[in-house]
Amino acid sequence: MAGVISRSLTQTGLLIAIAGEGLRKTPAVRNWWAEYVEQCWFLARITMLPVMLIALPLGGTIALQVGQIVQQIGAQSGTGATVVQALVTQVAPVAAALLISGAGGSAITSDIGSRRIRDELDAMEVMGINAVHRLVPPRLWAASTVGVMLCSLIILSGIAGGFFFNVVQGGVTPGSYFDGATSLLQLSDLVITLFKAWVFGFIAASVSCWKGMTCGYGPSGVGRAVNQAAVIAALLVFAANYVISTLAFALFPPRI
Repeated sequence: MAGVISRSLTQTGLLIAIAGEGLRKTPAVRNWWAEYVEQCWFLARITMLPVMLIALPLGGTIALQVGQIVQQIGAQSGTGATVVQALVTQVAPVAAALLISGAGGSAITSDIGSRRIRDELDAMEVMGINAVHRLVPPRLWAASTVGVMLCSLIILSGIAGGFFFNVVQGGVTPGSYFDGATSLLQLSDLVITLFKAWVFGFIAASVSCWKGMTCGYGPSGVGRAVNQAAVIAALLVFAANYVISTLAFALFPPRI
């Protein structure tokens, strides 16, 4: 039992150290700017289509489920408020983070893990290049940036899906839909949502870099690291979402 606790604390310390070193080397942006742009394009390319395929039916599903309830009490115009409130405050940042950790994070872990089993990380150390300083900062910032962009895309796509099912099929007027959508939201809701997306992207990239740099040797070690990174990132994202949401509700009470 003591050995398990010791190993867990050691790995947690490695995760925090890798993420902290990546942040500490952020001011040296000239050294990693080119790779940052490359990683942003890579992550956006592999996650944009899945985001669209998830967000459109997700907004439609919320609109259908809520629409059936509010139709019974004659408040169909409230569907827009419910769809947008759910998408902006909870669904969009978590969905973006899960895609970043599942698709993008897996690619980051496998890339760094492959470099490790080919001894490229050791070769960088021999040449006097710190592998953490060279590889981690661009991936941290790229995942955070793409997470914010995907969050915005999920919100827009979800609203479009809700509009189709609520207005086109449900018979609610467009004015009522969008008026209800803006009745419950505040500017702080959007700011907190984008901040969540940034934090979740940072968490996913940190876990992916950590597992890639500490994976076992051989293809099986990389495969296990990819699976573990996806699971750990998802758990940390949900935990962080609870903490941030609790603080947000306390500091910025929702509009009634």
